[in-house]
Amino acid sequence: MKLCALVVGHKKNNPGAKNQGAGLSEFEFNEQLAIDIERKVSNVNVQRVYRRTYRQLPSDIDELAPDFIVSLHCNAFNQQASGCEMLYYHRSQKGKAMADILQTKIQTALGNKDRGLKARSAEDRGGYLLRYTSAPCVITEPFFIDNDEELGNAKTNYDQLVAAYAEAIEAIAVSNAVVT
Repeated sequence: MKLCALVVGHKKNNPGAKNQGAGLSEFEFNEQLAIDIERKVSNVNVQRVYRRTYRQLPSDIDELAPDFIVSLHCNAFNQQASGCEMLYYHRSQKGKAMADILQTKIQTALGNKDRGLKARSAEDRGGYLLRYTSAPCVITEPFFIDNDEELGNAKTNYDQLVAAYAEAIEAIAVSNAVVT
């Protein structure tokens, strides 16, 4: 079976973006999401990964020798921005193929604005992780957590979101993105 490293974005003492009204951080949302995705996936081994430091993250992931990597995040901007997007390393065709599968499944599950696939270089936000892991990697940004409407939608459609991630992970495992 293929191995997916499922990275919980940020960490407990540096939890990333937050929805002020709900008091919910990106880390809190994605930690539970990772647990639920792991339970739902049946044809792929899933290993949750937590960040010690951002610089160590690629080598920590590489020690697991995963076939591919999905990093869970949520966007934030001005409490009004909206949509779903996937980030991949600009030179990785496998990463782009993975991003396409994830975008299609997750965007369909949430029905958010489709912000598309975003190519990133090593210098761009998120680019360090995308560039310096050995396996193809995608950073998922399914919605804007600081947007009350989008967070509410993610909570309402949570089961569909979990299923979309699980289906995407299983589809990636048998796709050309990771088949060697």
